[in-house]
Parts: sequence; structure tokens; C-alpha cells
Amino acid sequence: MNRTIRVLALGLSAAALLPAVTGCGSGSGTHAAQSAAPPVGAQGINPQPVSALKQGGSLRLSITQWISQYNYYETDGTNSDGAAILSQVEPDLFLLDHQGVPHADPNFLVSAAVTSTSPQVVTYRLNPKARWSDGKPLSYLDFKQLWQDDNGSNPAYLLSQTTGYDQIGSVTQGADATEVKVTFNKPYADWQNLFTPLLPADQIDTPDKFNKGWIEKVPVTSAAFKIGSQDKTTQTITVVPDPNWWGPKPKLDSVIYRVLDAGALTDAFLNNEIDETSAQNPADYQRLVKSSATSIRTGSRWDEVHITLNGARGPLQDLAVRHAVEKAVNRPALVAAYGKDLPTKLSVLDNHFYMPNQKGYQDNAGSWGVFDPAAAKQLLDQAGWKDNGAGQPRTRNGRTLELSYVVNAGGSQQLVNQAILVQSMLGQVGIKVTIQQVPQNDYFEKYINVGNFDLTAFRFTDAIFTSQQTPNFQQPQGANVFGNYGRIGSPEIDRLLLQAGQATDPQQAVSLYNQADAKIWELGHSIELFQRPQIIADRVGLANWGASGLASVNWPAVGWQK
Repeated sequence: MNRTIRVLALGLSAAALLPAVTGCGSGSGTHAAQSAAPPVGAQGINPQPVSALKQGGSLRLSITQWISQYNYYETDGTNSDGAAILSQVEPDLFLLDHQGVPHADPNFLVSAAVTSTSPQVVTYRLNPKARWSDGKPLSYLDFKQLWQDDNGSNPAYLLSQTTGYDQIGSVTQGADATEVKVTFNKPYADWQNLFTPLLPADQIDTPDKFNKGWIEKVPVTSAAFKIGSQDKTTQTITVVPDPNWWGPKPKLDSVIYRVLDAGALTDAFLNNEIDETSAQNPADYQRLVKSSATSIRTGSRWDEVHITLNGARGPLQDLAVRHAVEKAVNRPALVAAYGKDLPTKLSVLDNHFYMPNQKGYQDNAGSWGVFDPAAAKQLLDQAGWKDNGAGQPRTRNGRTLELSYVVNAGGSQQLVNQAILVQSMLGQVGIKVTIQQVPQNDYFEKYINVGNFDLTAFRFTDAIFTSQQTPNFQQPQGANVFGNYGRIGSPEIDRLLLQAGQATDPQQAVSLYNQADAKIWELGHSIELFQRPQIIADRVGLANWGASGLASVNWPAVGWQK
């Protein structure tokens, strides 16, 4: 699993993208009374020793769109599908356990530790067996190039993030070719989140290579698996074991990714076309749980659902209108509608950085998260938008108060239902909402990434290190919007996030992130809804895979029981 934060379209089945390490569950019949959300560390994946697995076989997974950009560090490469495949074929230097604690992967690192605190120096010792697929050894040059690309000093590199890299002063070779020394100008507490996945220096050493060299391809790999084939006509990507891999031999012969609409996934699973799908939708759950081929697995993932507001165009450029939208959206009603008949109880999420079951979580939404249509109307009155009566949109200077709500056409009915509810809520205060369904392969590339929307809903996932959220709220720099697709930010939020990332005292970091969160709510950046439960249907016999929670995938150990 890539610990760089990933973006998922709301309502799409992300089951194919969920790595797993421990735990298993199954069920039958109808949902019982709703239980509390699982605690941090909960997983469900049918853990088995590799000796209990068959050698061979394929794992067939769904993805939500064709991969147009595999370089996750490039601004168009943040979609979860590409990130999941990239982390399967490139070096993830640290693996997360079920509590989200990072551990150096011995296939790539002999050790990695802070060897000085003033200044902060991190020393990595590379596994001398580690090689790129072109035969070159992993070296400090790969670390150095990724730092130089990602530190934000050259605007020609279109970056999805600079966090942490912009605090590094130098990257040098240590005592020998297997040692890398990274010296920070300012402390960075989440240093284990950097350089993972690592990319080969000679494939990202110019802006052209960085921005365009990974479009629809992965030029060089270094992992247990490599890209075997890609077929754009059939929308399939096949990943196969790399015979030059120096670590434990994978049990699977291949992993096949196939683009499918969310509405087709349950049938595809029951027809034995794929081996995993989401069981979150109650109607799908009822069908899936009755199949003898199904193992229902649950876990606690860092996975939030929110509505993004675009502050770079139209009426939402006005803070008063963004505040009115915040107050007009009935979050408890949206959460109740989504969570109806789920086995896990959902709670309204009042924090952009921490999930309700995490330490550090507190309610920072304040008055901006409270449903108050009367206050919303008053804000719109004060902003000069004339109230034309019930059922009529407001106007100002001959212009209608209208917003577009962009929806991924490949998403689930839950996604459309949510948009319809928001449309009705905003209509009650005089804001006309037009729902625009767009092709799933275009959703991010032609709409979200380029700001071609007013409202939309998607998910940020797997922000195990809190600083991973920083790019989603920092002010854009020229063409670089990082992960801040609504382009709403402030110098104060940037300052608080920078200080939080530098705080080596965990309690101080939590305090600073929560201060930043309060400002994010106040700025009308986005509307948090809930932590999405992890309820996965896997094919019986699939081992070491499923509802992973916070853990990384151990790809060589994924396979089918004997």
C-alpha cells in the first residue's frame, strides 16, 4: 500500500485497491443491529502462512478507471487506482502493521533511523541486492532526484505534494554506495512517509520525464511484481512476478486489474469474473452474503467522505456563499441516508485530519458544521443574492445562483442519491444545483484535477501519517494545486500545517493540526461527512488480502489456499 494519500471517487468500489495483512470474517443472512465502528487496528483478511497457499493462480480485481498517469508525485497521478498498482511494482521502503506503525521493508532497507537531531539526519542503509528492472542498483541518486523534483523549487515539475521534501537541505551518499544520508533544514516528524514509493532517478530527472514519462506506462520497476501487459481496448492491466526479484517468491502468477462500473461489480463477482468487491451497499450485501463463494471481511481504514467546494470560480469564490452552503447541507441526514441498513453505525465526521476512532480527534466544525438553513438564507441575503420565493433560485444583477455538482457516471447509486439530496437541501435556500454526470475515465483528469466543477464528492484515503493531508489544504502555487482541488487556502493554514509537520512532540502536532482544521472549516474549504466503513466481499480461499485497515499489503504472501 502506498502511504502517499490517495484519492477515490465516492461510491466507487475500492475493494480491489485495499491491501490486507491479518484477520478474517464471514457472515450470512440479513444485517443485525448496527454495531459500533471497529477500533483502530481492526482488519479482516484470512491470514494464512505461505506454506498453506497454492503456487500459482490469478487474483482478478476491479479498478475505477484507465490509468492515464502512474507517477503519483505528479499532479494528475493521485487517483487510487494508479497509486495501488505503482506501489505493487515500485519500492515501498516501509510497511505498515495493523496499527499503522511503519517498519523498514528488509527487501529494500537494512535499516533506516534518525542518526542526528540537530540538524535532523536520517540514515538509510539499502539492501545491496535491491535492483531496478534495468539492472541498476538502488542508490542515493534515486533519493536525491526525488527530493529535487518534489521540493517545489522548480515550477516546471507539476507536483501533487511537496510536504517534507521542502524541509530537506541535502541528500548525499554515506559511508558507501548502500548508505544514504538525508539532512533536514527543519525537523520533519513523518520522515518515514518520504521516498516511498521510490522512483528511479533517470526516469524523473527532467520535467518532461517527470510529467509525461509515466503516462499510461511504468518505465522501470523494482518489486516482486512488474507490469506484464496493458490492453486499453479491454481496459485491463496485468501485473506478473518479476523473475529477477531477490525477495520471497510471490505465490500468484498474475494480478489482473479490469475497469468496471460500480453497478456491475456485484454481478461480476457472483459470475466469477472478479475475486473481490465492495459489500457496503445493503442490497449488494444481501446478494453477496448468500453466496457460498463469499467471505465478508471488515476493517477500520483511514477513509473519509467529503464534499469539495471549488473556490476558484463562480459564486463559491465568495466566502459568504461557501458558508451558506455549509449551513444549508444537512450532514446528519446525508450520513443517515448513506448508513441506512449498514452493519456498522456511521457518525458525522467533524475533523479533516483524524477519524472518530483515532487519538487526536475532536469536533472542529463548530457553527460551520451545524445545519441552519435560516442562517444560510441570511448569509445569501447579505451577499446580495435576492430571494425569489420558495422553489425559485436566487438572483443577483440578472444572474442566477447556480452550482454544478459533478458526479462520476461510473459510481454507485449511493453517489447519485447523495447529489440529489444536496440538490434538494441547497434548493431550499435558493441555490440551484445542476447534477452533471461525467464519464468515469474523465472524472478526475478533465473535471476534478482542472477545477471544472463547483461541487463534487470523493474520498481521501490512507492518510496514516497526518502530514499526508497537508497538500490537500495548502495554497496552490501556480499550476500546482497539489491535492487542493477546490483551490481554497490561506497563509495561516499553510503556517499551521508547516509547524505541525515540524513538531516532533506528538501532542503539539495534534494541537496544531486541530487549529488548522478549525481554520479549514471557517474558510469553507470542504464539508466532511463520515468515515467510510470497510466492508469487503472476497472469494473464499483468498488469503492475506481483504479489509486491511491501516496495514500494508505483503504481496508475495497473497494467494489461494490449498
